[in-house]
Amino acid sequence: MSGNAIDVGAADAAPQVPPALSAAYRRYAMFLLLLICIINYLDRQVVYILGEPIKTELGLADWQLGLLSGLAFGLLYTFLGLPIARLAERANRPLIIAAATGVWSVFTVLCGFVTSFNQLLLARVGVGIGEAGCTPPAHSLIVDTAPPEKRSSALAFYGMGPPLGGLLGMAFGGLIADAYGWRTAFLLAGAPGLAFAILAATTLIEPRKRLQEAAAQVREAAPSLIATLKYLWSKESYRFMALAQILKVFIQLGYAPFLASFYLRNHAQELESNAASLGEWLGYDLGAIGLLGIVLGFSNGLGGALGVWFGGAMADRFGSRDARNYVRIPAFAAVAGIPVFVTAMLVDNVVVSLLLVSVHGFIVSIWYGPAFAAAYSVSPGNMRATNSAMLLFLSNLFGLGLAPLGVGIVSDVLGASMGAGDGLRWALIILSMIGLVTAWLFWRSGRTLREDMVAF
Repeated sequence: MSGNAIDVGAADAAPQVPPALSAAYRRYAMFLLLLICIINYLDRQVVYILGEPIKTELGLADWQLGLLSGLAFGLLYTFLGLPIARLAERANRPLIIAAATGVWSVFTVLCGFVTSFNQLLLARVGVGIGEAGCTPPAHSLIVDTAPPEKRSSALAFYGMGPPLGGLLGMAFGGLIADAYGWRTAFLLAGAPGLAFAILAATTLIEPRKRLQEAAAQVREAAPSLIATLKYLWSKESYRFMALAQILKVFIQLGYAPFLASFYLRNHAQELESNAASLGEWLGYDLGAIGLLGIVLGFSNGLGGALGVWFGGAMADRFGSRDARNYVRIPAFAAVAGIPVFVTAMLVDNVVVSLLLVSVHGFIVSIWYGPAFAAAYSVSPGNMRATNSAMLLFLSNLFGLGLAPLGVGIVSDVLGASMGAGDGLRWALIILSMIGLVTAWLFWRSGRTLREDMVAF
């Protein structure tokens, strides 16, 4: 292996396979963690479909919507992830996940009581604080719980949470906003997380506690943060795949908050007409936001979940033949998604556009399982929570922190001359072109991936 000259203490002495857990428990744990991840992203993304009514009531600009969707949420979410991950290398991961779930759920509820932009900004910061404690310990727990030959698909199973959470956030948020207003949508979105927090605290097992001796080894073996970062940075493949993930998240989190606004600005008449027709057929007073929430939720959510599952299954199948396939699969998907998305933005027919967005949601979600499996394959087991947090830190620093704000600024600038609808359209198209760089970075990381891998 290359880059192993760095001293990581007793990393190789750490128990890589904790005491066996029953198949029934593993299934239960994976489903509970998936549900928590779904609630995580529901609470995070429900603001996307609520953007226009919030903007109207509070008198906001696009850059403020971008700030609420990105930097406000992402600032402390990004910076707290790393210290929480360091805690997860030694402490009880189920309790960390439970506490985090309770915190973000409470702050989501508080979003429904705000009366100003500043109050909503602070509430979104609180959501970010809570959600910082979810994925790094969850990823680490999954890798310690799943059999080695199933880790890519296990990570992909958990990775279905973001698109499914987005589905529920868009569909649920849109319907509730139509019927009862955006404030009620926040209240109802935050409540279920409190129950899941209790379940995580009381039913999930910390594998390190199965044997006191194993737990002691983990504590002794965990290297320092500096040693871990040096070790990861020494891996050439890791450097390129980390950059690829940064840009991948930047693109996806850049367009996600603005898709609903794009359709409401550019296809409002068609949406109102289709909503009225569908509502009459269903016997329900369905509005444009409600229809859009359902359609975008299912197209991006269901398509995204299938894409994540497909990518994980492909990685488990082809990664064993050639480890470079862990990064080649995301590279191909990054290129394939660009023409589909651009066409969706330019086509006049809203039905065709939404169908293309659904296909795009499938394609651009393929990367999750293979990319994280590749990233974790280059680090020992006692570095994986920190590894996960480092990837999320870098991705969210630019993705959550800058992408929505950047898209909002570009949209405002272009919209000043071409109108709000076309300004947002071209801001999203420009963003999608970054996928070409992402594809090259994933492909380039494969050059040394096989040499950099440790036992996975």
